[in-house]
Amino acid sequence: MSDFTILTPVRNGAETIDTCLASVQEQSLDVQHLVIYGRSIDETWDIIKGASTGRVEILQQNGLGIYNALNKGIRRAKGEIIGILNADDFYINNLVLKNVSRIFQNPEIDSCYGDLVYVSRKDANRVVRYWKSGAFRRELFYNGWMPPHPTFFVRRKIYRQYGLFNPELGTSADYELMLRFLFRYRVSTAYIPEVMVCMRTGGVSGASIAARVKANLMDRRAWWINDLRPKPWTLWLKPLRKLPQYIIRKPLGGQVR
Repeated sequence: MSDFTILTPVRNGAETIDTCLASVQEQSLDVQHLVIYGRSIDETWDIIKGASTGRVEILQQNGLGIYNALNKGIRRAKGEIIGILNADDFYINNLVLKNVSRIFQNPEIDSCYGDLVYVSRKDANRVVRYWKSGAFRRELFYNGWMPPHPTFFVRRKIYRQYGLFNPELGTSADYELMLRFLFRYRVSTAYIPEVMVCMRTGGVSGASIAARVKANLMDRRAWWINDLRPKPWTLWLKPLRKLPQYIIRKPLGGQVR
């Protein structure tokens, strides 16, 4: 059985999925890579079908959205540790999972996270934002803090114990899951102080003002459905925390994909 299961939901991802696949395959540890495929109108199927040997497995999921796809992948995961890497994202180098594995050698740690950079969609060597997470303190959630979800690794038993994603929350489903795990249930976590994932710009939740307003409403709901109450400033600070990320940019230190 693999130590890791990496989940990648994809629909119409032909432009970037090959880079995502390669970055997982190049990791120095044994990995089960579950690609949850949604019906596409581009060449996505041909690309992932060509890669579906060895560690890449394909699950088909039509029309039920990203978070239902991820839930399906979690249920099929065989690895003790589950990570999520979207089709637009890639690991910064081939040591990411090895470094994560060292953290989980401590049986008292049930999750971990690190830093992330947003890179230009057209030029993956150009950093647009640098998301430095910082060491974990539970009360930071009151100040709009959250770790970057693509860097968040969790033991599979935690999903069994505390539940899967809530698809009704749309793009706030990842925020709700981390709020539930780390804040409500106090799942143990560790911070890896280095860039782990490169994410291409163009995400859904920040695509427009209307999308940001909707996401803010869903963020608020994420607290309420967990019987939690944010501070009056919490959900205002959450988007504002992104502003310094555009100013302080971490160089990648060489060519990336």
